[in-house]
Amino acid sequence: MTSDEQLLFERVDGEAFFVRLVDRFYAGVVADPVLAPLYPPDDIEGAKARLAGFLVQFWGGPTTYSDQRGHPRLRMRHAPFVIGEAEREAWFRHMATAVGAAADAGELSADDEARMLSYFHRAAEHMVNAPGAGSGT
Repeated sequence: MTSDEQLLFERVDGEAFFVRLVDRFYAGVVADPVLAPLYPPDDIEGAKARLAGFLVQFWGGPTTYSDQRGHPRLRMRHAPFVIGEAEREAWFRHMATAVGAAADAGELSADDEARMLSYFHRAAEHMVNAPGAGSGT
């Protein structure tokens, strides 16, 4: 099996990698004036667990997320929140910082860093449900 055929989940430190990535991401989110209001403070740990579980599954790990929550339905699950350009940019900035920190720590190859950033950029674009709206406009 070549590196490209091997699942990213297997190339990194499995679930532990995604937990660290999500912890890095949320460190920025909870301090961000645009994003913090979208995350109930009493459910940060739940949000972290859901995102880590989704990413584990998406990148080739166990299907625990879908087993417990069903199909991800990301747009539907985010529909109650106004997500405009400001929210998209802030979300991607914090995720890109988390991915970059993982790469800087030697946890992620340059190719995998690029793959992840490409996916997260597309995902951030896909979540926008209020173009021209949101905190920054």
